[in-house]
Amino acid sequence: MFVQIHHFLTAITQKILVLFTTADPTIRAPIAVSLGAIPGALCRYYISLYFGRWFGTDFPFGTFFINLTGAFLMGAFVTFTLMRSLSSPDVRLLLAVGFLGSYTTFSTYALDAIVLFQSGNLGFTLFYGLGSALLGFLAVVLGQLVTQRLLH
Repeated sequence: MFVQIHHFLTAITQKILVLFTTADPTIRAPIAVSLGAIPGALCRYYISLYFGRWFGTDFPFGTFFINLTGAFLMGAFVTFTLMRSLSSPDVRLLLAVGFLGSYTTFSTYALDAIVLFQSGNLGFTLFYGLGSALLGFLAVVLGQLVTQRLLH
């Protein structure tokens, strides 16, 4: 199944990338990210919308599903590209940064944590993994408090 998905995505990506393969890499990279970001953001939007309709909004089921599937897809994509030596930076940018980056930043967070763990740096892994979640939560609360204070 992954091979079929890969072939489909590669065919579409190659057709899109043909449009700007002669362009300067500093122009190609943001175009690749942008072309991936549009469908990623739309997938996130519609999945969240449908999950909210199906399961209600008391718990963010859509976001939960997106975070888990995004992390899974990031792991699968990175492993596949490393094992198959997919060397096109444009394809990697389109799918990993563009699509998955707009689909969920959690997939990047999870990948970064795994890379730190695999490097053997347990201290950085724990700081990044737990710190991002805890400090991110606190940053949202702080943002709310500062904004409420500024608006009153």
